[in-house]
Amino acid sequence: MPKGKSGNISGRNDKHLTAKQLRFAKEFVYNDGSKTQTECAVSAGYGESSAHVRASELLNPQKYPLVVRYIRELQGEVDKKYEVTFGRHVKKLADIRDQALDKGNLTAAVSAEVQRGRAAGLYIERKEVRTGSLDSLSEIEIKNRIQKLLGDYKPLLDTEEAFFTESSVEKTATNS
Repeated sequence: MPKGKSGNISGRNDKHLTAKQLRFAKEFVYNDGSKTQTECAVSAGYGESSAHVRASELLNPQKYPLVVRYIRELQGEVDKKYEVTFGRHVKKLADIRDQALDKGNLTAAVSAEVQRGRAAGLYIERKEVRTGSLDSLSEIEIKNRIQKLLGDYKPLLDTEEAFFTESSVEKTATNS
């Protein structure tokens, strides 16, 4: 049998991944979107003229199930490594806070500490959305609201209009 020929009619290696397939899988996973699948195939050593076809075939689970399985395993490892958990998140914010304090950047330190508190549920962000308009109120409800507003602001409405001059302000300041 000539060198490089396995006797496998499909041309696929069903028992283990080749070096190019391993490199392709790693390029594909570790470059996560910064390279196209064709660019990953070229980087793995496939010829430029056939790289697009090779990449498409390598990502097809019916043609290359071992490559697809290996890519899934690599993606699982990457996902686990960069997974955001409560503990990691709070610890990272504490590290950022400590670094900011070491550099004397109190604004960043306070911000990191507030974010830690939010992550821990110590702060509750409350938003109030009011809907409705005066059109939905009856005439009596509108009059009642106006009377309530007038009552709330009565001390402001009952004051006489005052005029201040510099001399009257100075007199008041020296008398106090």
